[in-house]
Amino acid sequence: MSWPLSTQELELLAAEIIGGSGGAIGSADVAFGEITLVGEAAQVREALTYLRDVRGFQQLIDVCGADYPERELRFEVVYHLLSLTKNQRVRFKVAAGEETVVPSAVDIYPNANWYEREAFDMYGVFFDGHPDLRRILTDYGFHGHPLRKDFPMTGYVEVRYDDELKRVVYEPVSSVEWRNWDFLSPWEGMERGFAPLPGDEKSESKA
Repeated sequence: MSWPLSTQELELLAAEIIGGSGGAIGSADVAFGEITLVGEAAQVREALTYLRDVRGFQQLIDVCGADYPERELRFEVVYHLLSLTKNQRVRFKVAAGEETVVPSAVDIYPNANWYEREAFDMYGVFFDGHPDLRRILTDYGFHGHPLRKDFPMTGYVEVRYDDELKRVVYEPVSSVEWRNWDFLSPWEGMERGFAPLPGDEKSESKA
């Protein structure tokens, strides 16, 4: 089999993967030279074990999330897998709601440990069976999940150093007066047609 695989070859491979998964993988899509497999959250472990042991995807590259607030199951948990022996990649994803518990893949791919913690921290997705499911990117006591589409851009608290208390303190975000941006680079003022600089009139009078 040549590389890169043609769309037809990828579609045949995807159909073969689905056929041997025992129902753990429900559908597939081929786009931009990549295979995306779709399954149910409850069967994550079965699907990943099959992809590792039978299909030869030995390496978990990443676990990430995506948020679609308009959907009933607003989150997608996405696993990127690599087969070093076959030089193939697949993407496996499942849908999850705010109350959905996704089985952890740490004992299947040990490096999923920190990836799942990131997904929990950024999106609030819970992973059942994770040995240490706590925040990894945000601070202790952080409120909310920053990569959710409904998380405010300013956040909820701001941090500053208090000279009197001699420590870092957290305070509610205070509103900031909006600046009146002119969007001009300081270099643009030196070019004809932009905001004039003092002395420009002298060169114009000579002309």
